[in-house]
Amino acid sequence: MAKKRQVKFSLLFRDMWQSAGKYVPRVDQLVKVAPAIVKMGCFARVETNGGGFEQVNLLYGENPNKAVREWTKPFHEAGIQTHMLDRALNGLRMNPVPADVRQLFYKVKKKQGTDIARTFCGLNDTRNIIPSIKYAHDGGMISQCCLCITLSPLHTVEYYTKMAFELIEAGADEICLKDMAGIGRPASLGEIVKNIKAKYPNLPIQYHSHAGPGFSMASILEVCKAGCDYVDVGMEPLSWGTGHADILAVQAMLKDAGFDVPEIDMEAYMEVRTQVQAMMDDFLGYYIPARNRQMNSLLIGPGLPGGMMGSLMNDLNDALESLNKYFAKNGKPAMTQDQMLIKLFNEVAYVWPKMGYPPLVTPFSQYVKNMAQMNVIQMEKGRERWSMIADDIWDMLLGKSGRLPGPIAPELIEKAKQQGREFFTGNPQDSYPDALEGFRKEMAENGWELGEDDEELFELAMHPQQYRLYKSGQAKADFEADLAKKKADKAAAGGAALPQTVQVDVNGQMYAVTVGEAGAMPVAAAQAPAAVAAGAGEGKELASPLEGKFYLVKAQGEPAVKVGDVVKAGQTVCYIEAMKTFNAIAAECDGVITEICFNAGAAVSEDDVLMKIKG
Repeated sequence: MAKKRQVKFSLLFRDMWQSAGKYVPRVDQLVKVAPAIVKMGCFARVETNGGGFEQVNLLYGENPNKAVREWTKPFHEAGIQTHMLDRALNGLRMNPVPADVRQLFYKVKKKQGTDIARTFCGLNDTRNIIPSIKYAHDGGMISQCCLCITLSPLHTVEYYTKMAFELIEAGADEICLKDMAGIGRPASLGEIVKNIKAKYPNLPIQYHSHAGPGFSMASILEVCKAGCDYVDVGMEPLSWGTGHADILAVQAMLKDAGFDVPEIDMEAYMEVRTQVQAMMDDFLGYYIPARNRQMNSLLIGPGLPGGMMGSLMNDLNDALESLNKYFAKNGKPAMTQDQMLIKLFNEVAYVWPKMGYPPLVTPFSQYVKNMAQMNVIQMEKGRERWSMIADDIWDMLLGKSGRLPGPIAPELIEKAKQQGREFFTGNPQDSYPDALEGFRKEMAENGWELGEDDEELFELAMHPQQYRLYKSGQAKADFEADLAKKKADKAAAGGAALPQTVQVDVNGQMYAVTVGEAGAMPVAAAQAPAAVAAGAGEGKELASPLEGKFYLVKAQGEPAVKVGDVVKAGQTVCYIEAMKTFNAIAAECDGVITEICFNAGAAVSEDDVLMKIKG
């Protein structure tokens, strides 16, 4: 009797949360659930951290370095490998990272307890991935390189086979088929795995997919038949929907197909399930849109990845609220969520080929979605398509993030020419010089500790804006206020009395946060945005074209405008961060800045006055 071929499982604990909503559990919750995950006995690997994980820790006021160290420890003690997701040139964030920060990244994460670096480039540009192979090896990590699976005339079986061979020849220890939208077709995915195994039979292959469009179970079966070694899975109550196939179903299917798969301790499974539900009831569920718990074959068309659907629905609801305010102001009927969603999906399908067919994975899935959403908003307000393109999106279109798979549309080339933007054909890393020393100096000036193994230095360098807000306490105050609002809104729907006041603990100091009528914005008094001293504040008002967070600069070291500066019409004077991208706001006239109305990181609504400029 032939020996059954073994297939191992990896629990996507990080991605389960990111694919469902906005936030991840606190470190105390992670440490509590870890023993039950170990006791389940069926996981060879657990995805513990990576892209998205550390930013959201900072956003609700928790130190991600502490979280990663404590969270990975119980798995190491049990002999379970931990892996993380990283974005190659973009590290753990949405925009490119200097080379010295990338190198420090792998050293820090290995010291913190992460074994495997799963590296992908959102453009499938191997020039961005190959340096990470060396950086991972230098840091002592296993380098697992990804093929970002999408479906277009350019993304064929031959395309992905060639890409895999190039990465393996460059030193990749493993290959992951990252089917981030779950739209890879089962037969084609099997062919890719078969091609890799034919040339490299002993090289481990891992398959990652999302359940949303409905292909994932068939795809898992096909890749396993072709030789796949590891399969990524989720578990209830966060499997399926925009998340991942459930471990119970996958295990039963593969067992029936004749594979050697591990047994599952069902008592431990139910314990993990119970704890995850408790985390959702505590606060995480307030950021999980109900629609993300459903599978939807409409996702086949736009091909948007499960990992961004959590943030997509939150962003869409914010955009819809803003748009409906505009409609009400102009005597037009409100738009429903379904109407907005269909318009968005249709616009994604329209803009994607015009933007050069970037694989729809972070950050470029967000860029395509953000561009589509901005187009929808602008066109609904009677403005032109492409009238507002964020700087990060321009960088992608111009080639600064890597080589696009296809050409961009002539109207975008013409728009770039009109704005004096130049296309870039060199190595993307060359555009982003080393920066660690500048961040080291900033930490010294602020009296901040570099941290064990320079991990705090790394955190500032990787997530500058979020880390500064974390250190000031504003991130935690903003989060607590937002959560209080969501809880109050839910209570109001059930008839609870309002207003109510909650206490917010920021770095040991208590602040009162008052939440008014349902739908009203809460204000943490100690953290309320204040106008920068600006004299009389005369002149033309520069209004925000969208909701988001206000910043004068988007990166460390950039000069910021100040009151008294002379500016020219068309000059960028500030940014609004919305949907994880920085949108440049330009002066509308020549003149002198007389007032800057918000501090960095302050939340602004559409039509809020950002600054005043006197001609």
